[in-house]
Amino acid sequence: MARLILSLDNQVLAEYNMSKERYTIGRLPDNDVRIDNPAVSGHHSLIINILNDSFLEDLNSTNGTYVNGKLIKKHALQHGDVITIGHHQLRFSDQATNDAEQDEFEKTMVIPTGQQNAEQLAIAEKAAEAAAAAEPEEDENDSAGIRLAPEEAEGLEEEAEPPPQPAPEAPAPPEPAVHTATAAGIDPSSAPNALPLAKLQVLSGAFAGRELELTKALTTLGRPGVQVAAITRRAEGYYIVHVESGKDGDFPLVNGEPIGAQARKLADNDVVQLAGVKMGFFAS
Repeated sequence: MARLILSLDNQVLAEYNMSKERYTIGRLPDNDVRIDNPAVSGHHSLIINILNDSFLEDLNSTNGTYVNGKLIKKHALQHGDVITIGHHQLRFSDQATNDAEQDEFEKTMVIPTGQQNAEQLAIAEKAAEAAAAAEPEEDENDSAGIRLAPEEAEGLEEEAEPPPQPAPEAPAPPEPAVHTATAAGIDPSSAPNALPLAKLQVLSGAFAGRELELTKALTTLGRPGVQVAAITRRAEGYYIVHVESGKDGDFPLVNGEPIGAQARKLADNDVVQLAGVKMGFFAS
């Protein structure tokens, strides 16, 4: 059964199983998917389900309906499409047509826990911890874009005292949220401020288009004896680290460059090449 997953600022608000023929999306209470936000029209969009196909139509909304960043009037929905309405996103998930292929991809590329080398994974986790701890912090001397040597900075402190700083203003009271609880009963204002889930999307080979959500603290990918890497999910972000290869120095690539023996932090839209497969990393 196809599903719609409603989110705002990467926080999931509700999920809708699409068991009916028609679903309206809009701000007014009579919609099947209600998004109570001023940027959303009263009746914004319509989804029609015909057998195994789903079609999205914009209902002459004020701000338009977007699919994967493109403005549409009518669109045949595919698994993984992201619908943007106002500030909210609706991800279309068609599990019925993708479960078998997704399972096959995961069996091929995702290494189960029982087949993982515990010693190698421990080394990979330590490398990710070291990379996260080494994240550069902004230097006070760099605030104007100029780095000063320590002795120069010390000399400046001796020549002049810093000007008095004005008293800090009292923080403004938080603005009330413009959205309300959803059909799933989740109030976004109380949602945890956690790292958003990321995903990998296969860009080449027989499984092109398949997606893998990185929900685990550590996901091990590749082919044992060929090339294996681990992606760790930490508070600071996602890191990829080499685990093992069939030959020395054969490291995974990120944007065409070998990552080496150290962990590397992944950024949105990075392209990872592992065991001959190219995958796009998407942070949201």
